[in-house]
Amino acid sequence: MSYPILHIRKGKDQSLMRRHPWVFSGAIESTTESLKDGDLVCLCTKKDQFLGIGHFQHATISVRILSFEFEEINQEFFNRKIKKAVDSRLGIGLLSDTNNIFRICHGEGDELPGLVIDFYNGVAVIQCHSIGMYFSVEQISNALQYALGDVLTAVYTKSAETLPKRTDVTDGYLFGNCETPHVALENGVKYNIDWITGQKTGFFIDQRVNRRILGEYAQGKKVLNTFCYSGGFSLQALNHGATLVHSLDSSKKAIALTDENVALNDFHENHASIVADAMDYMKELKEDYDIIILDPPAFAKHREKRHQAIQGYKRLNAHAIRQIKPGGIIFTFSCSQVIDKALFTNTIIAAAIETGRSVRILEQIHQPADHPIHAFHPEGEYLKGLIIQVD
Repeated sequence: MSYPILHIRKGKDQSLMRRHPWVFSGAIESTTESLKDGDLVCLCTKKDQFLGIGHFQHATISVRILSFEFEEINQEFFNRKIKKAVDSRLGIGLLSDTNNIFRICHGEGDELPGLVIDFYNGVAVIQCHSIGMYFSVEQISNALQYALGDVLTAVYTKSAETLPKRTDVTDGYLFGNCETPHVALENGVKYNIDWITGQKTGFFIDQRVNRRILGEYAQGKKVLNTFCYSGGFSLQALNHGATLVHSLDSSKKAIALTDENVALNDFHENHASIVADAMDYMKELKEDYDIIILDPPAFAKHREKRHQAIQGYKRLNAHAIRQIKPGGIIFTFSCSQVIDKALFTNTIIAAAIETGRSVRILEQIHQPADHPIHAFHPEGEYLKGLIIQVD
């Protein structure tokens, strides 16, 4: 191997020795002027002790570690890593007669930082968060074909939106082809998936288990699903016998997606869509809901926005707690990585105190097994949720 060697400053190598996969720019002692974004580099201590191999990028996170072993990053490497990730998902039954939507690769959680791969009924959608991973998409596509065999019908790369400053990043099919929207199954419910024009890779897979849990609560209930996007929670509630479901989003496009999915499953009878701002709508509810779902987009993507985000979560939840009927249930979530589980819980408690109503936490919920959190990368825990009951 002939990867350029970068030396890590004394004292800054401890996190690497604990196998944390990120190296920040301030930890690197060597000059990096000659390196290009996406280059593979070898990291060493000042005494030339090997630390790891990773993708370099001129950014705050300068290196994402691919391996803590002295090995070549080649097709065999990606074959091994992707197959391990695939086998992990198949081993817990995520591909079945009732489910063919799951995440194949979850970045650092699968020891492939910067790489997300989602699977929709035969189609794998790759989304890269580092240019090094994007430069490896052909190898990743080959590895998916190796790991999935005949189960795989197409591979699509969609990284232009996650690497927006690059002019050399294009989206498109690497293997096969497939028309969109493409019908796929989650927990027995059909969804139209459009990875080309939809958000992220086309669907929010990380709520799969929480949508199933909602179904267990929803039978015979009236449900309000705010920030509904394509109606994931709404359809699971309807599938489990909810008597009324209202899907609310400020985006007309999101409501159109929801209505298409409702029609796909023939759930018209007990469903209605609402185009409105969730914060405003919940100030004075016109329906006596049994369950309210609060699943907003990330209110803070950076630490400096955390206080502002906390206030947003507090206001949103206070509105819902004030308005819901006695005994009502609220499913409330945060996908802001910079807001940890304890802070989110304390924010919901603060909202409850403000309203003067008695609130009990029934369940704490989070991201599913196909979005694993690596023990050496706790930052991978981003989705947290509570199921609360309001007296």
